[in-house]
Amino acid sequence: MSESSLVRLVGVSKGFVKGQETISVFHDLDLAIPADDFVAVMGPSGSGKTTLLNLLGGIDRVDAGEIRVGGQRIDGLTESELARYRAGNVGFVFQFYNLMPMLTAAQNVELPLLLTKLGKAQRREHVETALKLVALADRAKHYPREMSGGQQQRVAIARAIVSDPKLLLCDEPTGDLDRATADEILSTLQILNRELAKTIVMVTHDPAAARFARRTLHLDKGRFVEKGLAA
Repeated sequence: MSESSLVRLVGVSKGFVKGQETISVFHDLDLAIPADDFVAVMGPSGSGKTTLLNLLGGIDRVDAGEIRVGGQRIDGLTESELARYRAGNVGFVFQFYNLMPMLTAAQNVELPLLLTKLGKAQRREHVETALKLVALADRAKHYPREMSGGQQQRVAIARAIVSDPKLLLCDEPTGDLDRATADEILSTLQILNRELAKTIVMVTHDPAAARFARRTLHLDKGRFVEKGLAA
């Protein structure tokens, strides 16, 4: 394992029971993602793209094999240990934003920090920094209904980075947006990767979105095929 690998999967197998049969998603899968990488994961529906994110985020568990993130082996952690792992190491960005409609942008971004020991003033400072990074400092007091889809997704990204995680997991983050807005979101992710050294794993079905990543991995039948580097 390379010392610079932030994420490492070794011999990972994962399946799901459906009726009387077990459907294998991954069998003996290996993967290394260097720190500061931005990887787009593409593949047909049902190929395991979201399952991969859930395994890296400690939401799903492997049937066999090892997963290490930042040198920490996570596949054997208890539920409470996984919760601490997620809070300290992982930011999630989803297709449909998952914002709380009754909370302002700042309050939505603050949510992950309520699980930490930070005081109110420290939380406010972190929230302001995160909103500035996604160019939404002026919308802190606005509610989701008062913002466009792209602005709501930027709030979701701010929420994902507010606790300064090592790893950002993005599941179709532009799937609900028009092309121009999608490109703005993807440019924001590029900035987080290149200027703040965030390691990003992004699932997408969109080749135009994948071009914003440093490299693209194609997932098919439980195996990765590297298609080449982004320009």
